[in-house]
Amino acid sequence: MPFSQTPDSKFLFPAIDLRGGQVVRLYKGDYAQQTTYGSDPVAQAKVFEAAGATWLHVVDLDGARSGQVEHLEVIRAICRETKLKVEVGGGVRSTAAVDQLLAAGVSRAIIGTAALRNWEWFASIAKNFAYAQKLVLGLDAHDGKVAVSGWEETTGALATDLARKVKGWPLAAIIYTDIATDGTLQGPNLEATGSMCKATDVPVVASGGVGTLEHLRQLRELPVAGAIIGKALYENRFSIEEAVKAMEG
Repeated sequence: MPFSQTPDSKFLFPAIDLRGGQVVRLYKGDYAQQTTYGSDPVAQAKVFEAAGATWLHVVDLDGARSGQVEHLEVIRAICRETKLKVEVGGGVRSTAAVDQLLAAGVSRAIIGTAALRNWEWFASIAKNFAYAQKLVLGLDAHDGKVAVSGWEETTGALATDLARKVKGWPLAAIIYTDIATDGTLQGPNLEATGSMCKATDVPVVASGGVGTLEHLRQLRELPVAGAIIGKALYENRFSIEEAVKAMEG
């Protein structure tokens, strides 16, 4: 389902990060700094749905490291047992993996590392009509430079340069994650996120750093298509209902 690209249309994406079948969060993407919030991802998805969320952002952290989707059955169960529109990233590095997720009921597959490693392949699948509005480019950056392989390796590629390269492509979105703010609750990188929005006509979803409702209101002032939130929800900084109101109005 494509986004409207009007500045007034915003979507909230509560996040479920999966590792070893559990719901976790990492601090600045560091696998050694993990907090576990639950052992039942499907139940957590249902909580988000009951509270008014329409989208769900899922990250397969094990998949991001191994290079293949590791939590397919959990993802399939979430799609089967909720009406949420689900997007999934982490280990999506082949056309087969994309097809596997879409067949499981996922609305959109997020491609990050594989796009950087094999741009020719990514361009071919992204421009394939069969995948129009079903693919998301995941750009996770540290100091503006894109990181890959579960954020454990930083490349020399600038996120804004890649955003310009996909201008006009039928992608559903670009998810821009500022690694330095992710999991900190200290606020999103508004300047970098704004630069991403200016660099492309593909809808940009912001990720990283949201810790208060005011942070969501600040993002709302940017021409973003939505925002991903995780830790702030799990630590009860605010409710889904409050977040939806702040982001979507």
